Amino acid sequence: MLLTRIKGPRDLDRLSLEELEQLAAEIRSFLVDAVSKTGGHLGPNLGVVELTIALHRVFDSPKDKVLFDTGHQAYVHKLLTGRQDFGNLRSKGGLSGYPSRAESAHDVIENSHASTVLGWADGLAKANEVLGREDHHVAAVIGDGALTGGMAWEALNNIAAAKDRPLVIVVNDNERSYGPTIGGLANHLATLRTTDGYERFLARGKDLLERTPVVGRPLYETLHGAKKGLKDFIAPQGMFEDLGLKYIGPIDGHDIEALESALQRAKRFSGPVIVHCLTQKGRGYEPAVQDEADRFHAVGVIHPDTGLPVSTDAASWTSVFADEMVKLGKEREDIVAITAAMLQPVGLKKFADAYPDRIFDVGIAEQHGATSAAGLATGGAHPVFAVYATFLNRAFDQVLMDVALHKCGVTFVLDRAGVTGTDGASHNGMWDMSIMQVVPGLRLAAPRDAEQLRAQLREAVQVEDAPTVVRYSKGVVGPAVPAVGRIGGMDVLRAPGADVTRPDVLLVSVGALAPMCLDIADLLDKQGITTTVVDPRWVKPVDEALAPLAERHRVVVTVEDNGRTGGVGSAVAQALRDAGVDVPLRDFGIPQRFLDHASRKEVMAEIGLTAPDIARQVTGLVAKLDGRYDSEPAAAVD
Repeated sequence: MLLTRIKGPRDLDRLSLEELEQLAAEIRSFLVDAVSKTGGHLGPNLGVVELTIALHRVFDSPKDKVLFDTGHQAYVHKLLTGRQDFGNLRSKGGLSGYPSRAESAHDVIENSHASTVLGWADGLAKANEVLGREDHHVAAVIGDGALTGGMAWEALNNIAAAKDRPLVIVVNDNERSYGPTIGGLANHLATLRTTDGYERFLARGKDLLERTPVVGRPLYETLHGAKKGLKDFIAPQGMFEDLGLKYIGPIDGHDIEALESALQRAKRFSGPVIVHCLTQKGRGYEPAVQDEADRFHAVGVIHPDTGLPVSTDAASWTSVFADEMVKLGKEREDIVAITAAMLQPVGLKKFADAYPDRIFDVGIAEQHGATSAAGLATGGAHPVFAVYATFLNRAFDQVLMDVALHKCGVTFVLDRAGVTGTDGASHNGMWDMSIMQVVPGLRLAAPRDAEQLRAQLREAVQVEDAPTVVRYSKGVVGPAVPAVGRIGGMDVLRAPGADVTRPDVLLVSVGALAPMCLDIADLLDKQGITTTVVDPRWVKPVDEALAPLAERHRVVVTVEDNGRTGGVGSAVAQALRDAGVDVPLRDFGIPQRFLDHASRKEVMAEIGLTAPDIARQVTGLVAKLDGRYDSEPAAAVD
């Protein structure tokens, strides 16, 4: 196999065109076989095989910087830079599903949030200029989906301002992000795809006119001088050239020879160049090509021959939300939904099918989505903006100044909150409950099970004078966790016996960690430690009944699937201080560090967010209060 002989990009230089095409076929077979066993981003990588080969033939990585926006299309890049062990892809100790500096000098950026690569490229190109590195080049690959993000256009505005600073921007145009790309840019690129290219027209015209006596050559030069208007007429690519960017394309993104030619021309140019490549997401794998939803953008473990899942999961948090949104849409005509290019992943496909006039896909533009939601609310609708928890970070200012300041009734639904695991540091939803704590008037719910998700979503959309947030985990929703009582707005999940006058521990359970918190209480009970477990349901604002309840306990413990700094534990501590309640408090959550990719269970164990770990520490705290020891470790809790 040719692939096994590729240890680095320069090994590609010795291959003929025929061998390169054979290599592309081998890479596709490898990807289908490997990713079907582990899960991962299959469709995007199948679409960039020839493009990645051409990039590494033309550019000399790592001296030249080859950057990938979002990074979910970097598997081919990994294969060509010496990383061909995909056996533990996205698992602990294995390859990351995104570029990773720890893995290779060829990986420059590893933030897998979209629309950022052009900002990186602009900075790297400026660094080359400042430091006089004329033999260093920067090539940034960005998908047409990521070009819907505002950051990309902010960067383009700056890139175009320096007409003599070399930078190659490769637009990987497959008409999709997760699903089909939407908006005015998508329409513009579609026009470029479907018109006969200016360069081919002009080449044919030159041949014809130069054979025409007397007037032929002058007429050709006149037309060539007027190429801007002619080009807009024949292939309306003027949007890019109006910005001051040289445009090459459209290029067949599966023709290695054409790609190399275009990239070489772009590399030689002394300023910024756009190379527009047309690719097919999922290319070479029929199940992916036939999948109209997202062309196998991301898959779990599948049968490689059929593309069908190996196993069918139980109901997920996302599916519960999806079904409840359809019900709400039927009951209330003012309910509308917003997605940032992730209609299917966030569970809004059913709503879109049922109410196509009430769904708005804003593209990869969370900031715009939040402010547009404020406008919808001001206009009399109630928008539900469903987004991954990690991506709400991008719209903080809009939540604060456009939604909250204006007291707009907007509901943000955060999917994949807390530790998500396999997608690595940038996808863990561990910041939302900290960031949102500072937003005045905002209410934040963390449902513990499917029933509470349905109930709290309904409560959220009833609020018309402030933003609301409902956040839940990734994956399968757990069993129902019934309440045994209610104190204020809080559900009591476990209460000590009536004969206990002052229980030892008040355990505040946040969201989906309720089953674990009940396990903690069971372990504490075996140590003779009495525990009350409450679920606040709405963690912001802190329930007024919590402080007097805490005062009747010896210790308060909070457990949350969120960063410890500024999270629910911090808010509870502040509420107790404000109420003059002087009770020891321990907060357990995610440490404020970037977590390596692994399964959720492995990450939780690594950071000590498990029932035995927490019970052990709480046992030690109670023992210390009892004066049973000063510095000896707590008894083991099994």
